[in-house]
Amino acid sequence: MKKLLPLILVIAGLYGYQYFGGAEPSGTYSEPTPATAPQVASSWRAGQQVQGSGKVIRILSDDNDGSRHQRFILELSSGRTLLIAHNIDLAPRISGLRVGDTVSFYGEFEPNPQGGVIHWTHHDPQGRHVGGWLEYRGRKYQ
Repeated sequence: MKKLLPLILVIAGLYGYQYFGGAEPSGTYSEPTPATAPQVASSWRAGQQVQGSGKVIRILSDDNDGSRHQRFILELSSGRTLLIAHNIDLAPRISGLRVGDTVSFYGEFEPNPQGGVIHWTHHDPQGRHVGGWLEYRGRKYQ
């Protein structure tokens, strides 16, 4: 439980930021080529829209507190790991996802000690936030 507490606090903070305001994203960054990955990926800032892809290294249980989220961890080519928190109340769940699969993403980045969290991987029904997506096996989930 002590190991999960920081993750729970980060996700709770993200929900508060997501639903009660915050600064507009200041730009979009893509996951760079392996040669430049450490420089650019390390420059991602909280609240920034980012795009990239990675290999699924762990599938976690759904977060069912508040809005339901499908959760899994990606490892980028740079070695950075990211928790993907995909709102399945607003976008379809990725079916058949397995460790070793590749998933592309476009969403909002929030840093954490483990690498970061990507959320807002879905449309915003209220039209106040940039829509994001996940892509898996040629299908976009948004």
